[in-house]
Amino acid sequence: QVQLQESGPGLVNTSQTLSLTCTVSGISITTNSYWWNWIRQPPGKALEWMGLINYSGSTVYNSSLQNRVSISRNTARNQFILQLTSVTPEDTGVYYCASELGYDFRSWGQGTQVIVSA
Repeated sequence: QVQLQESGPGLVNTSQTLSLTCTVSGISITTNSYWWNWIRQPPGKALEWMGLINYSGSTVYNSSLQNRVSISRNTARNQFILQLTSVTPEDTGVYYCASELGYDFRSWGQGTQVIVSA
């Protein structure tokens, strides 16, 4: 059974860098054809896809985040990490990590609330 768990600070100050970790169990993040995504949901708004890192370590990002986002991985710990620079209160929301196979989101973490203080 594939499980994902987000972790990181619940409160970040404006202009700082947000760093969140997704720990994966039940499957290696290097498993062929799997993509590993970060998705967020601001309060009262729709889900927003932020970016992904795939099984080979290649990344793709949402251009609307204006180069503030980066995703890396720690294969020894079976984790992938989100970094979002220069945060503002508009970055407040629930952040999710999710696995993807064949354009199908297979498993999601429970989500972690992030508040950016002004």
